[in-house]
Formats: sequence, structure tokens, C-alpha cells
Amino acid sequence: MDKRPRHAVVAGAGIGGLTAALALHRRGWRVTVCERAAGPTSAGAGIVLAPNALRALEAIGFDAGRASGRAVPSAMGLRRPDGTWLVRADTAALTARYGRPSLAVHRAAFAGALAEALPEGALRYGTAVTGADPDGGRTVVRTDAGELPADLLVAADGIHSPLRLRHFPDHPGLRYSGETAWRTVLPAGGPALPGAFETWGRGRRFGAVPLADGRLYAYATAVVPEGHRPADVPGELRDRFGDWHDPVPALLARFDPGAVLQHDLYDLAGPLPRLHDGRTAWVGDAAHAMTPHLGQGGCQAIEDAVVLAHLAAGADAVPAALAAYSRARLARTDAIRLRARRAGRVTMLSHPLAVAARDLAVRLLPDRAAQHALDDLYDGFALPEQPE
Repeated sequence: MDKRPRHAVVAGAGIGGLTAALALHRRGWRVTVCERAAGPTSAGAGIVLAPNALRALEAIGFDAGRASGRAVPSAMGLRRPDGTWLVRADTAALTARYGRPSLAVHRAAFAGALAEALPEGALRYGTAVTGADPDGGRTVVRTDAGELPADLLVAADGIHSPLRLRHFPDHPGLRYSGETAWRTVLPAGGPALPGAFETWGRGRRFGAVPLADGRLYAYATAVVPEGHRPADVPGELRDRFGDWHDPVPALLARFDPGAVLQHDLYDLAGPLPRLHDGRTAWVGDAAHAMTPHLGQGGCQAIEDAVVLAHLAAGADAVPAALAAYSRARLARTDAIRLRARRAGRVTMLSHPLAVAARDLAVRLLPDRAAQHALDDLYDGFALPEQPE
């Protein structure tokens, strides 16, 4: 009987790919992660690990707080540009409801902690996966550095996934949401924050989230034509947000133009027909790219990775495990993708009457209803039954 450990190749060393590699490794698989970038980067933004993502990480024995810090903001909420709070939630109440608070961490630090938990030599930078071909009961993964025999290919190659395009050529691809986003991480210090906040204006948003290591994640979005790239980023941001409530102007003054990332916001125009094909499974943005309006893009990638590894560990036949993975994940992730799209339309409103009606509706929403709306997100993670 063949006793060799099964081998998984992971295309992409983002949050979803690294979590998948770690989850599979801890389920007894040998893993190789191929990342096209030449090496890890310290640049990046923050990521909020909601209770569902933290629960998934706990299922594979990974303590995100130990890896990235445990400090959490005391409160979070929504504001108007004049500083008026539309809604404010106490972190203790959310913790009591969901068993753990959300944890905001630097994305690069979190990815680094996941990478450090992998076995030595598992991560190969400067290596891009270009495709895969069936080879009897296995698959041969093609990379620009040679071929890798494998039992499973995890496509975690990002929002523009070449592997998705190759396997689903008739899929309509990405849809521009109408928004662009600027993101940065500020060093510790500066003005004290009243917890995490997001401010909604007319077709504009600004948010700030204290990170667990003492730094601050700040972001801004605006409704602009696709591809809009201002020559003077600080000037653009001051023009759009400089007259908003404190501490927004003070935070803008601390932005380093060289450390600000700008990305247009996209989601998938429609769901994939399934999240697997042959011995390839898609996770994260490659599988179900969604806008960030619910803060669930990275969280759902983590859920994908943990569920995939759980199902792959319980089945002798990889194809059966991948079919079970599609059944377990497709409906949930697509529902969240659509919900994020609808939430984005609300935040992007610009007509004064529509904005006034939106703000009034948020203020009048009972706390219990607001919390209940999060239950299917934060309490929605569960490991499915393993296939026989």
C-alpha cells in the first residue's frame, strides 16, 4: 500500500493560500506554496479577522492573537462627516454575543505568521503556477520553474486568477464596483481614537481601525471612474476629506504618499459554476471576489481554506472531497458576495435626499436588529461532515 503523504501545491501566498497550506499540513499533507512575487513584502494594509475567521483558525490550532497581538478597540461605529455617530457598538457586547472580539492586524504581519508556521522549504517565492494537467490518479502542476507532481492544486492566485480564467473561460469575470480605495498603515502615535470608526459621506467613506500591534489602519474610498489615479494623492484626499470631523484631517496629515496603496474595488460579476475542477480547488478572491463592504473577503478565504483541508483529510478520493467542498462553500460565499455588493450600493449613495434617508435608517435601526444582521456572518462558520 502507498504510504506516501499526499502532496498539495498551492498557487499564491496570500491569506487564503497560506491558510490552506497550513491547514493541509496540519492534516498530514505535504505542501508546496508557489508565489509569483520575488519575496514577502512589508507593505500592505490591515485586515479585520471577524469571529467567524478566528473560529476557523482555531479549528486548525492557529492562534492569530498570539501571532499578531491581542489588543482590540473598545468600540466601533459609523459616523457622519460632521462627527455625529449614526451607530456605535461596544466591543464587550459583541464579544459576549460571538464568543470572541474581532481582531484587527497588519495583513503582512499576519501572512508572515502563517508562513512561519509552515515546514521549512514549503514556500517558494519567484515561482508562478501556469496550469495543471491530469496524470492518471494525480495531477502535474506546471510552474515557470518546472513541473510538480501533486494530488491537489489549490488556486489561491488572487482576484485576477489566471487559473480561474483558464478553467472557466466563459465566466463573465470581474465587475467594477464604481469605487476606488486608498489604504495605508500609520505608525503608533498620533491622535487618540474613540475606537474604530467608519464615516459615510456622499459617495465617499473614511475609516480608521487600531491594529493589535499599536499601529493604525486607515482607508478612504470614493466613487470615481475606473482607473482614476490622481497625480497628487495627498491633495486628492485632502480635497475629499479634509473638512471632515476630527481626527480625519490629522490622520490625513500623517499619510506617507509612498506607503498609500490604491486599488479599484471589484467583485465577481456572477458565481462560478463550482469551486473545483478536476483536482483543482479555488479559494478566496480567486473563487468569489467580493467588495470589502462587509469586511469578509479575507475571512471567507480563511473559511474556504479550513473547510477544504478538513474535507480533503476525510476522503481517500480527492475528487469526492473537492465536490463536497463546492457543496459546502459555494452558496455561503456567493450570498456574502451579493450582500457585500448591496451594502456597497448603500454606502456609495450621493444624492442628498438618499443620503439623509440612509443615515436616518441607520440611526433608527434597533441595536438588537443590527446585531442579528451579523449573526449569519459571525456565527455562520461550521465544519461540514467529511465524505466517506
